[in-house]
Amino acid sequence: MPIPGLTRLDHVGFTVPDLDQAQDFLVDVLGCTYLYELGPHRDDAGSWMSEHLGVDDRAVIHRIRFFRFGERTLFEVFEYEAPGRNEVPPRNSDVGGHHIALYVEDLDTAVTDLRRRGLRVLGAPTASTGAHAGQRWVYFLSPWGMQFELVSYPGGKAYDRDPDAFA
Repeated sequence: MPIPGLTRLDHVGFTVPDLDQAQDFLVDVLGCTYLYELGPHRDDAGSWMSEHLGVDDRAVIHRIRFFRFGERTLFEVFEYEAPGRNEVPPRNSDVGGHHIALYVEDLDTAVTDLRRRGLRVLGAPTASTGAHAGQRWVYFLSPWGMQFELVSYPGGKAYDRDPDAFA
């Protein structure tokens, strides 16, 4: 049984080293709409940060900015200072590794645009097989090294056409 009342993804939160740089990327490259900023948040004497956020008690969230992506999804973007903070983004193979996949109608045009902007594209677009046949995808990195993926399947995926074949 799923969580009662669970209906959709609301937001994706991630931490960046430079919130102004991230805003430029999110607005100018991904087309997000900047909404608002919160912060700072800290607890200099207690354990609120570890109890509620699972971070070091002396961590400081200098700023949090919220961006709308598409119709309903939000990005909650943090700028932290914390003892022992890892400055290297995790790879997909690391525990906690992740990426954000974004749909585009024309993958080749989108990849050309990423390269024109000087963003690092990882390899060439790849054609999927099996249940994902009909899809092409490619990873790229944000200016701070976070992994994003562009996917495109304008004719649908094999799974969409015949889900029973992949059950």
